[in-house]
Amino acid sequence: MKQIITLIAGCAISVSVFAQATIDSIKKWSYHFQLTAINQTHPSFYAKYSGENSLSNEAESKRLSLTTTLFLGHKLWKNGALYLNPEIAGGSGISSAKGIAGFTNGETFRIGSTAPALYIARLFFRQHIPLKNTGYKIVVSNVNQVEEKIPTSRITITAGKISLSDFFDNNSYSHDPRSQFMNWSLMSNAAWDYPADTRGYTQGLVAELIKPSFAIRFSSVLVPRKANGLKLDYKVTKAHSETIEFEKTFKTKCPTTIRLLAFHSISQAPTYNNTLAEVKMGDSASVGVYTGQIEWKKWGGVKYGFGINAEKEISNTIGAFFKASWNDGKTATWAFTEIDRSISAGINIKGNNWKRANDNIGIAQVINGISKDHQDFLNAGLYGFIIGDGKLNYGAEAITEIYYKAQIASSFFVSADYQFVNNPAYNKDRGPVHVFAIRGHIEF
Repeated sequence: MKQIITLIAGCAISVSVFAQATIDSIKKWSYHFQLTAINQTHPSFYAKYSGENSLSNEAESKRLSLTTTLFLGHKLWKNGALYLNPEIAGGSGISSAKGIAGFTNGETFRIGSTAPALYIARLFFRQHIPLKNTGYKIVVSNVNQVEEKIPTSRITITAGKISLSDFFDNNSYSHDPRSQFMNWSLMSNAAWDYPADTRGYTQGLVAELIKPSFAIRFSSVLVPRKANGLKLDYKVTKAHSETIEFEKTFKTKCPTTIRLLAFHSISQAPTYNNTLAEVKMGDSASVGVYTGQIEWKKWGGVKYGFGINAEKEISNTIGAFFKASWNDGKTATWAFTEIDRSISAGINIKGNNWKRANDNIGIAQVINGISKDHQDFLNAGLYGFIIGDGKLNYGAEAITEIYYKAQIASSFFVSADYQFVNNPAYNKDRGPVHVFAIRGHIEF
């Protein structure tokens, strides 16, 4: 009997050790998934004239975009992990995502063609380096995050294929077009021409100093070879982009977070003034660079700018945000959208008061502008890769967005969205435009 008891106890211990080893092995992996479909429409509107990049003034409907992403993560060793994101994207926005600088569907900038395509969105390595006398906290498995214990005071290094918007210019109420506001100029500081290919990704390095009450981030990454191009420029001594951000959280009864951002990019982008002077002399060789039709093979185009991004939790159901950004506006827009100045503000209301805790209402206002050089370029009948009506009666582009997001099931959300766009593409001779959307989003 004693031998039998010993054998049973040994088996139990073996099973327990095996089970714990299996659990530990599983915890080394993270698996998450998202699917977002957005359908937009707008009725007809007044337009005195139209150009190659104008939003169609005829009614458009059933303009569907679709993205689906698998987020895989694997813990390699203590504080080190590898992440892979296969993604499928397809569809289009209204007027093929042209004609409004603050475009109305934040998912379409990632789509290079209307046919669904499979590609690797992200593939990167992340390493946390603990600082002296740090504490630790447990973070649960999430999108591009394995379950692990991480130091609260640390340096974090990330390298590989990434999206800079995952690291910089975050905001609890206005950042993610899959679950919050859909407008491009509400996803990030709109005048930050953040370096990315046409799908929104780049390659490079991000270094972060993270403390419990503040963070400093710095990145150096690649820029596209052409405006809004899919291929990146590997001539790193001639083409690159750097971004730095300081983030500070004030932990009061109603917490406030402020982020200050600056960027500097060098690319093949020509200057508006030089191109206009060349066109007047009969030389239009650089015109196609702005639309991404040709690669210029001339480096040295500089764009720099700044942004402020603030958010405040007013109560347990209401939050507010404010953003303002500026760039020098002298060279061609290269990666994001044709906005040189922007200011936005809005609120988010949770559905607690009507017993829908996971529902949200968002209301925001944006005002976008461009530099005098950029205005002269468009008024001369020239085009960027997003906007251009053949001429320009300049006025600030003002956008109001309102959405309601409802949780239908544990992992399924549906949003109704309305955007009012006054002076689309900065042109007082066109619009205003009313844009309506339905968004379906699955995440787990």
